[in-house]
Amino acid sequence: MSGETPAIGGYAVDVRDGRIGEVMGREGGYVQLRPVGGGREWGCPPGELGEAAPGEVLRERVRRLNREARLP
Repeated sequence: MSGETPAIGGYAVDVRDGRIGEVMGREGGYVQLRPVGGGREWGCPPGELGEAAPGEVLRERVRRLNREARLP
């Protein structure tokens, strides 16, 4: 992400594994991300963040809604 930390409430990609997360804040030198639509946060080093395109965020929201719709 060219050395800049994304704004809280924005979205970023953890390039280590491709997960997209909402930026929740910073803690201990890590950027805290939460999965799109909610879930358990995880920490990512700022140098391992990539930019999340709006289409990727939308696609992840649809995936989550589809998974939830299939649950009994």
